[in-house]
Amino acid sequence: MIDINLIRENAELVKENIKKKFQDEKLVLVDEVKAFDEEYRMIRKKADDLRAKRNNDSKMIGQLMREGKREEAEEVKRNVAAIGDEIAAIEKKEEELSEEINKRMMVIPNIIDASVPIGKDDSENVEIEQFGEKRTFDFEIPYHTEIMERLSGIDLDSARKTSGNGFYYLTGDIARLHSAILSYARDFMIDRGFTYVIPPYMIHGDVVKGVMSFKEMENMMYKIEGEDLYLIGTSEHSMIGRFIDTIIKEKELPYKLTSYSPCFRKEVGAHGIEERGVYRVHQFEKQEMIVVCRPEDSMMYYDTLWKNSVDFFLSLDIPVRTLECCSGDLADLKIKSCDVEAWSPRQQKYAEVCSCSNLGDAQARRLKIRIEGEDGKKYFAHTLNNTVVAPPRMLIPFLENNLNADLSVNIPKALQPYMGGKTIIK
Repeated sequence: MIDINLIRENAELVKENIKKKFQDEKLVLVDEVKAFDEEYRMIRKKADDLRAKRNNDSKMIGQLMREGKREEAEEVKRNVAAIGDEIAAIEKKEEELSEEINKRMMVIPNIIDASVPIGKDDSENVEIEQFGEKRTFDFEIPYHTEIMERLSGIDLDSARKTSGNGFYYLTGDIARLHSAILSYARDFMIDRGFTYVIPPYMIHGDVVKGVMSFKEMENMMYKIEGEDLYLIGTSEHSMIGRFIDTIIKEKELPYKLTSYSPCFRKEVGAHGIEERGVYRVHQFEKQEMIVVCRPEDSMMYYDTLWKNSVDFFLSLDIPVRTLECCSGDLADLKIKSCDVEAWSPRQQKYAEVCSCSNLGDAQARRLKIRIEGEDGKKYFAHTLNNTVVAPPRMLIPFLENNLNADLSVNIPKALQPYMGGKTIIK
């Protein structure tokens, strides 16, 4: 959510930003917010004036009573009561206007960073850089579930019977590999100065509305029936929600946190659920990284976060690239974002494995996460997040890039301690 002062003082900037995101249908919201806000401030001033008059008249009643002017005092009492009724009506109108303003402000997109490329959708995202050497293969690489099945590592048929499409059983060394990667990711981030956290896996609705846009919420979140609880789609949600309605001392910053959680997503939308694989599923596990910092530091930490992901995948012998998200592909709360994509030798293309985002003060503004400077002044924090790793999707490039002709899989040196010293799965 943007600062309403931007609309008051520079509505054209907000409109231009909406156009850059190709959301012209939202242009009318800026004018509506401006009109509602002007009315809101006008009646609020009227209410303040009436409260001042009521206070003065209330003091007058006592004075008149002391002077024996009972009838005049009763008349003033009636006037004070009438003013009270008028204030109550205005306060109701204030509340209605505030709701209308907030409803629109929640869907007006955040102001994107000047460095973001302009484009309509993900087809216009821009490659920044490639990392790692692509291995050449002199044999055909099977589909990832075929590799897993050959290693007795997956059972999709049983999962469909118990839970439906988008679920899976991982077994044996593949299940162990899944857990080993998460353990390695945890220690990788701890070694880089991040504090390890296990957060709640369910959060209240006010936290959900604070960390994501309504469209994302509708397409992603599973709600617990009969309760104000949602299953998290990523631990970023509960990690940022941890700071709701708090004031952080400037000297305590930055908070650099890495969290583990299972994640649950509806995956409603154009992509759909894969019946044959584990690229897009309803349930997965993830190691996440979160930063809460001063606004002037957020771009520095943005670069730190995506570089962590690149280094992590390279340590597992998986080539990657970074892809800058264009304006039309940015979620409404983000000011800048890039994807880290892993190389698929089977498909001869890259596929997303991490998403790094700087949300500016959007989440902090919604959740009232403020920083108190040394001078006592308070201002909104900036929040950032990025995936460290999210298996089982990540197992796809792992298996492909470390595959041998006999369909055995090499274990990179960094991961071997987490696999009981194994150097190969076969």
